[in-house]
Amino acid sequence: MKKRPFGVTLLAILAGVLAAFAILRAIQFTGLIPFFVTQWDIPVRGISWFSALMYGLLAWVYIWLVQMLWRVDPQAWLFLAVITVFNLVMDFVIVITGTPFSEIAWSVVLNALILIYMMLPGVKKSFGTGERAL
Repeated sequence: MKKRPFGVTLLAILAGVLAAFAILRAIQFTGLIPFFVTQWDIPVRGISWFSALMYGLLAWVYIWLVQMLWRVDPQAWLFLAVITVFNLVMDFVIVITGTPFSEIAWSVVLNALILIYMMLPGVKKSFGTGERAL
């Protein structure tokens, strides 16, 4: 069994937190839990089955990624990088379309921290993706 370094465990935990946020968002889009408009603190129920499905799929991807990270699968590092950059791009698009930054600040901060942390040499070395001799 391969030893799991602390950095990989931390990435798995952070990916699990993102999975929990995706599950919460999916439940909110089904209308079971209201959204809270931050400017007025008014509960709003909005039902969007497509959005609920997409966030449910995102949660499934994160749960799958947590399993890959927990097993220290070498492909998990690249997959996490792709998913993190994709989420940051989508957050940027959401802000451009008029959503207040405060609505997605947790996503931006968490994804940015994950991306920065996973680029550290020790974490890259744990997955075998560090610098290699040519």
